[in-house]
Amino acid sequence: MHILVIGGAGMVGRKLIERLARDGRLGGTPITRITAHDVVTPKLPEAPFPIDTRVSDLSVPGEAAALVAERPDVILHLAAIVSGEAEADFEKGYRINLDGTRHLFDAVRMIEGYTPRLVFTSSIAVFGAPFPEAIPDEYFHTPLTSYGTQKAMGELLLADYTRRGFFDGIGIRLPTICVRPGLPNKAASGFFSGIIREPLAGQEAILPVSEDVMHWHASPRSAVGFLIHAATLDGASVGTRRNLTMPGLAVTVGEQIEALRKVAGDKAVARIKKVPDPVIETIVSGWPRKFDAARATALGFKAESSFEEIIRIHIEDELGGKIAD
Repeated sequence: MHILVIGGAGMVGRKLIERLARDGRLGGTPITRITAHDVVTPKLPEAPFPIDTRVSDLSVPGEAAALVAERPDVILHLAAIVSGEAEADFEKGYRINLDGTRHLFDAVRMIEGYTPRLVFTSSIAVFGAPFPEAIPDEYFHTPLTSYGTQKAMGELLLADYTRRGFFDGIGIRLPTICVRPGLPNKAASGFFSGIIREPLAGQEAILPVSEDVMHWHASPRSAVGFLIHAATLDGASVGTRRNLTMPGLAVTVGEQIEALRKVAGDKAVARIKKVPDPVIETIVSGWPRKFDAARATALGFKAESSFEEIIRIHIEDELGGKIAD
């Protein structure tokens, strides 16, 4: 099996490739090759099969066709301009998130007799306020950001191209992935990870919103699990509605902080500094808070059951089991 990972240099992409390298197979089929693509060179793990790197801009005409010319069996499309950057740079967001996605879909469509499994990472940002208490699978798309609009367009394209038989697509709406390791990115949601990651490392964290903000979370470990499960899922069991909201955990910022207190103590919590940011507050106010992800759960997708569990996963996977004094 040949797997193409687009966005292989990103945090989730790297972790996905590491997991595939450890497992050596996908859904019971041995992996013979991975191609990792991004705009920068991905950092690659040791693996019992070749892992190639491709560095290019997916939105440039011809690049997507070159990537799929060797007909990978599974394509995992993770690449995107994140929410805050897509809002700040309108042209770049549409060029990468919409044009790049359509170039990929069309490149696959143009190869006769080629119908790979294609997993597209969407986002809960496709939904916009006002919301019910818990957003059901049947809820309509009303995105209130450019990023959410771009992801909603990708979902519609994936559903139509799958209906037409151009590929076998599954779209997964990821919760906010928390706790993200490494340095902060330009996502408006970055503070959700920052108020946990930085205090655990002995550093100050900035909280730009009020503690009563509620959001939908899952760990990086769960995100990788979602992708692998989506890559192997029986398409017939999914039916015609090919885009699924992933399970997660609805917690307030205050509940995040209390979970941090339980795991790491008052000293860690004291490193969080409240600095309101009206821009971030406005973006976050239009985001969904809680979901009833019944379809995905019934199809076997799984996430954490407590935010303490999410924090402990970060400590185990990123901090070697140790936290700062």
